[in-house]
Amino acid sequence: MIQERDYIRHDALGLADLVRRKETTPGELLDVALRRLERLNPQINAVITMFEDKARAQIDAGVGTGPLAGVPFLLKDLRASYKGVRSTAGNAFMAGVPDFDSTVTSRYRDAGLVMFGKTNVPEMGLAADTYNTMFGATMNPWSLDHTAGGSSGGSAAAVASRIVPAAHASDGAGSTRIPASCCGLFGLKTSKNRVTYAPDVGEELIGMSTQHACTLTVRDSAAILDASCMPDYGDPYWAPPAPDSYLALVGRDPRPLRIALCLRSPFPTDVDPECIAATEQAARLCESLGHTVEEADHGLDAQKDGIGWATTIILGVGMYANVQVKARMKGKPVSEEDFLPAIWSFLEAGREASGADFYLASRTMHAAGRRMAQFHEKYDIVLSPTLTKPPLPRSAFDYSVGKGYPDTVWNFCGYTPLYNATGQPAMTMPLHWTQDGLPVGVQFAARFGGEDILFQLAGQIERAAPWIDRIPEIAAPA
Repeated sequence: MIQERDYIRHDALGLADLVRRKETTPGELLDVALRRLERLNPQINAVITMFEDKARAQIDAGVGTGPLAGVPFLLKDLRASYKGVRSTAGNAFMAGVPDFDSTVTSRYRDAGLVMFGKTNVPEMGLAADTYNTMFGATMNPWSLDHTAGGSSGGSAAAVASRIVPAAHASDGAGSTRIPASCCGLFGLKTSKNRVTYAPDVGEELIGMSTQHACTLTVRDSAAILDASCMPDYGDPYWAPPAPDSYLALVGRDPRPLRIALCLRSPFPTDVDPECIAATEQAARLCESLGHTVEEADHGLDAQKDGIGWATTIILGVGMYANVQVKARMKGKPVSEEDFLPAIWSFLEAGREASGADFYLASRTMHAAGRRMAQFHEKYDIVLSPTLTKPPLPRSAFDYSVGKGYPDTVWNFCGYTPLYNATGQPAMTMPLHWTQDGLPVGVQFAARFGGEDILFQLAGQIERAAPWIDRIPEIAAPA
């Protein structure tokens, strides 16, 4: 029977290998995950809905023999529907019980991932912190006084605390990378429509929103993407074809790459010296691995080029439309009282936008994508901080603020929304910790469709500067 100390030192592929070699069973792994959840979740509030019965039934039916078979896994409480399991998007008005599985949920189950719970999110996923009035706040396992980030904060906190080695996440303006950076994890935002939102959505937020996972290791991320990246024939468009195996690429060093070191935040704001230092340290590491790194600037400015305005409009319109769909289903109108003031400010921006505003916002995003494509004719990778600051105290987030709240979000995650606008893949890697023990992520972005380059580079960096043995104090075995 596997012990906690062994469970927490393995990533998802490592646990699946133990199952394959019959050194443990999927049921034993689930037992350990549930014990850890019972002990740790009251402190971090990462998991808010449980469906252990479905997990046990999945195990009884057989998890298969794939590379992830038998590994405990969690779904984010936003978009990833599991038939018969309540979905809330962090808000009582939006709550409901879907009568279908999302395609990504089915693919995770087909891969043998054992799903048993859903993770906490801010209302509608519209925050860089994780808090809502239904379930409360999610805490950072590295420091319970600090944010776990958002909107995939519950997923990131659960992985960082070693309840599970990987969890589903999504990213509309940084919502995978922000919490992965705050919680010391690997987080990849994929190219737009790399992972389908079928069957209920063709694209989300004109492709700005993507879904994938927060993971302990690079290879886990690659294996999960291998299991989920197949196009769906109802999708309006597909990302460029994926290789036969992202996982196989992780073990191969990339060719020498041309890396642009871009320290300026696209959203004009102050950047903490700790975040700059972490990025410069990563640049030196890349040079030591044989890559060429030079300071360069893509020239995109969220204010001057309208990307900040466009991001707010598209997030607002898309999420307000989702609210209106729910209102029609319920047969009751939505009102400002149904949402926190900060979240309503995003929805209000969408409600007040015209059709022309949305069209122009979309064109602004496409223009940004073309400019970044030109930049990548010279550079393979753009290296930057992930966030403008280390994890903030939770007290820094005031949800009673109405208009102006979007600006407080962009001031914290000034580097992440650009790649949602352009549709490119971008990853955050946990390569630095502050003297106070808080993680600081570093971001790498590649051309559209370039997850292959990112996985090769990430695998090479992880071998040179591994982080899996860094574990929050509260996550140590009981």
